[in-house]
Amino acid sequence: MAENDAPQMQPTLGLTGLTMNAMALIAPGAFLWLTFITQAGEGNTSPSMWIGIVFATLLCLATAVCYSEMAKLYPGTGSSYYFAEQSFLNHERAWPYARLAKFIVGWGSHLYYWIYVGAMVAVTGQICGYLAGTLWPSFMSAANPGPMFMMACSIAFAFGVAYIASRGVTGSTAVNIAVNVIQISALIVFSVMALGYRMNHPAGSPAQQFDSMSGDSYTYQFATAKQTVNGQTTDVIVRDANGIPKPLLDSAGKPVPYTISYPEHDDKGNFLSHPSAGSVISIHSFGWMFVQANLAILILVGFESVTSMGGEARNAKRDIPIAVIVSLLVQGCFCYFFEYFAANYVLNSGYTMQTATGSAAPIGDLMIMVGNTIFGPGNGRIFMLAEAFTVFLALIGTTLSCMNTGARVTYAMGKDDELSAGLGSLHHKTLTPHRAIWTLAAIAAVLGCLGVAVLFGNAGALSDATIKALPQGFWSSFGYMSHDTMAALPNSLLTVELSSNFGTFLLYGLSCVVCMVAYHNHPNFNFLKHLAIPVFGLLANLTCMAFYLVGPFMGYGTKLEPLIALGVAAVWGIYGGLFFIRSSKAKGRTTLTNKRFMAAQ
Repeated sequence: MAENDAPQMQPTLGLTGLTMNAMALIAPGAFLWLTFITQAGEGNTSPSMWIGIVFATLLCLATAVCYSEMAKLYPGTGSSYYFAEQSFLNHERAWPYARLAKFIVGWGSHLYYWIYVGAMVAVTGQICGYLAGTLWPSFMSAANPGPMFMMACSIAFAFGVAYIASRGVTGSTAVNIAVNVIQISALIVFSVMALGYRMNHPAGSPAQQFDSMSGDSYTYQFATAKQTVNGQTTDVIVRDANGIPKPLLDSAGKPVPYTISYPEHDDKGNFLSHPSAGSVISIHSFGWMFVQANLAILILVGFESVTSMGGEARNAKRDIPIAVIVSLLVQGCFCYFFEYFAANYVLNSGYTMQTATGSAAPIGDLMIMVGNTIFGPGNGRIFMLAEAFTVFLALIGTTLSCMNTGARVTYAMGKDDELSAGLGSLHHKTLTPHRAIWTLAAIAAVLGCLGVAVLFGNAGALSDATIKALPQGFWSSFGYMSHDTMAALPNSLLTVELSSNFGTFLLYGLSCVVCMVAYHNHPNFNFLKHLAIPVFGLLANLTCMAFYLVGPFMGYGTKLEPLIALGVAAVWGIYGGLFFIRSSKAKGRTTLTNKRFMAAQ
């Protein structure tokens, strides 16, 4: 087929569609539920969770300004990959480095986009395991789902979302609009309820106490008995035949009510809850803030995804820059600041941060506890299931949006013959980069399985008593090792997420540099937008990247996961360099650009 007869993307998206596609990837409804566990389990840094999100948001806002400004100059398909090429080609002295610059940016963006989809697939397997355990507790533990079950769900989800993506961007946009409305509404409802629970339960008042094994909360104190497991004696909750905790009885034979408190630390120094609202928003430690920001970047990325849809936008130069900024402001500054404050503020002696580290879905647990208080005993679980449905919808939206973006960057590189030429083709009917989509689906399925393989590794290792109490079976318990073994292994989901996050920092830092190149000596140059903000964004991204290496040796957070993520990035970078050299030799291409094709501005 002649080149001019090849299928081309069609401009069908307006401002609403573009904004909703970006907002779907940010997806606060999904990430409050799913990322809270990894942030809670990051060593002693969890008190700085909220302020870490604030710092990560400032970093993202600086980067969003860069993307917005570049989209005004070079609307097109390929996002930062395309921006890098055009920015260098239009520079009076740097234009020979255009090919090298765009390959570095494009290759680095794959470290983010490809692994990010795998992380979303993994957390979907996690939530499926939690819901299965909630509905069928004799088959699965909700707090500690079976790795094999989560892997199966991850694989099915990866290829299910790929099917939606392969059908076309118009259908994807309709899904994303519905998902955004539902998820934001649902999580705001929970946040308001959580704040109400905290304000209506001062220290010393009767309240709920959560039990992880039965997956429910109760208004009484639990009866305990001494039990020896693997030579260690510990207090174990006494349960009835159905696994329900038995109440501690007073001298009159009546259950002793549970009274709430807000302890900050336990006797070992582990963080439990915030004693005040001021504690939630405090920095506590700059080192802790940076660790939490390294995790929080996962929940904020996505605003740039809309810049990959220039070929499908009706008015790209006007609408894409607006969509980039609006999506981040609405989802990041409004939704996340409010929701994470509520989720941290509601922690108490009946459900502490340490309880959260041992659960597959701490937010789901809190929904049950708060729901039981407001709607009555037993109804908290119904409330949680309704909220979980919206989270699942949000996961579809964010995974779909990221898959669309990642596939389009891959498509752009394939079309430029920087990757396999087959990846640069469109389906003749749906006009989607179908080969890139299905390739990404396969990669995501593998990464999703790796992500749930050791979900409770390192600091979140389960006790041997907890492992022994799991429902036994291939789907429910196969893959769980002893406490000591899991404690020596990295948390697999956190490792996948940090690997994706490092790619994010790398891409965002490079994009800030590209923005400065794009507007250097440009007639529309603005000092604030085209130099001051990009420099801040670059420095912020470099600082977060440096913390992967420095933080573990300073005692901030855990060590294994960030160092492994650094190793993944190093291997990816080395392989990319070798691939570029071999590919250039095989195709007879020079590293430096020898012809200058300037874009209209």
